[in-house]
Amino acid sequence: MDFLNRVFHLDEANTTVKRELIAALTTFVSLSYILFVNPNILHAAGIPAGAAFTVTAIATAIGCFIMGLVANYPIALAPTLGSGAFFAYNVCVGMKISWQTALAGVLVASILFVLITALHLRELVVDAIPQDLKYAISAGIGLFIAFIGLQNGKLIVNSSSSLVTLGKFSSPAVWITLFGLILTVVLMAMGVPGSIFIGMIVTAIFGICIGEIPLPHSFISTPPSIAPTFGQAVFHITDINTPQLFMVVLTFLLVTFFDTAGTLIGMTQQAGMVDKDGKIPRIGRAFAADSTAMIEGAVLGTAPLGTSVESSAGIAMGGRTGLTAIFVGILFLISMIFSPLLAVIPTTVTAPALIIVGVLMASNLKRIDWEKFEIAFPAFLTVVGMPLTYSISDGLALGMIAYPITMIASKRYKEVSVTMYVLFIIFVIFFLVTNL
Repeated sequence: MDFLNRVFHLDEANTTVKRELIAALTTFVSLSYILFVNPNILHAAGIPAGAAFTVTAIATAIGCFIMGLVANYPIALAPTLGSGAFFAYNVCVGMKISWQTALAGVLVASILFVLITALHLRELVVDAIPQDLKYAISAGIGLFIAFIGLQNGKLIVNSSSSLVTLGKFSSPAVWITLFGLILTVVLMAMGVPGSIFIGMIVTAIFGICIGEIPLPHSFISTPPSIAPTFGQAVFHITDINTPQLFMVVLTFLLVTFFDTAGTLIGMTQQAGMVDKDGKIPRIGRAFAADSTAMIEGAVLGTAPLGTSVESSAGIAMGGRTGLTAIFVGILFLISMIFSPLLAVIPTTVTAPALIIVGVLMASNLKRIDWEKFEIAFPAFLTVVGMPLTYSISDGLALGMIAYPITMIASKRYKEVSVTMYVLFIIFVIFFLVTNL
C-alpha cells in the first residue's frame, strides 16, 4: 500500500486503494461495451472481428496504463466511436480505401499528434480557454453522456417527425433501464457508497431473471489472434501519398484533437483537479499519454484512441488518481478470456449509470456567469451543441467560434487572448473540412 501511495499520491488526492478499485470497476463496466461495439464497427471496414476484439482490449489496457503512470489521471483511454465510425463508414466504405491504408492514416495522424503535444501547443490551447467555457464543456459532456444513456436504454428513440421521441413502455429494454435508473437514483439519494456500480450489477441480475439478458454459454474463451492487424499501419504507411489521403489524415487529427481536449477538460473539471486559476495540473502529461496511446492503437490495428467519457462514471465513484486507470487496464486484459461473461452487461444495464453521471456533470452549469450575455451565449452553444450534434468536438467548436464574436461585440476584445483568436480561425477551418 505504501508503494502505491508513493507512486499515485493517494493521500494527497484524499482517496484509497479500495475507492480507486470501485471507481475502476464502475468505469470498466460502463466502458465494456466498447469490446463489442468497436469490433462491429471495424468489421464493417473489413477488419476481422475476432482480431478487432482482442486489439480493442489490448489497446485500451495499454492506453490506460500509459495514462495512469504518465499523468496519474483516473481516466481511461479507449477507441472512440466517433473516430471509429469515420474510419469505417466514411474512409473505408465511403471512399473505398482499404482498412490497412486507413490504419496507416491513423498512424500518421498520431505521429503529428505527438509532435503537436511535444511543442506544448495543446497545453497552450487548454490554458487559453476561459473558465466559464471550461464549465460549459463539462456540463455539455454531461448532457451528451445522459443523452447517450437515454438512447442506449431505449427511453429516447428515433422519430421521423421530431428526430427523437419517448420510447415505448412495452419494450423490455425500457423496463430494464427504468428498473436500473430508479434503483440507482434511490441508492444515490440514500448516499449508499458504490451506488452506481451496485445499480448496474442488480440491473443485470434483473434482466437475467426476466429472461431478457441471456446467461453466458461459457465462462472463458481463448482470445483471438491479433496477427491479421498487427503492424499493418506501419507496412502501409507509404500508401499515404494522395491529396485525398492527406485530407483523411487531417480529419483524423482535427477530430481527435478537439474530442480529446474537450473530454479531458470535462473529466478533470468533474474530478476537481482544476486549480483556482483555472489551470489543469499535469495536463501536458495527459496529452502526451493520449497521443502516445493513439500510436500504439494504430500499430495494433484499431481506430484512434481517445479520452473515454465513461471515465466520468468512475470519477463520480471517487476515482482521483492514475491507480483507477491502471485497474481499468488490468480489467480489460482479464476481459479477453472472460469475454462471454460480458454479454450480461448490455447497454440497457449501463444506461442508468450514464444518465446519472450526466446529471452530476451538469451541475457545473451553476458556475457559468449567465448574467453576461457575451459569456452566456457561447457557453449555451457549447452545452447544447454536444448532445444535439452528437459530437463533443462540434459542440466545442460552436462555443469557441461564438466567444470571440460576442466578446468583440461587447467591447471586451482585449480580454480575449491571441490563442483564442487563433482557435476561432482553426475551428472555422475545422467545420469547413469536416462538414462540407
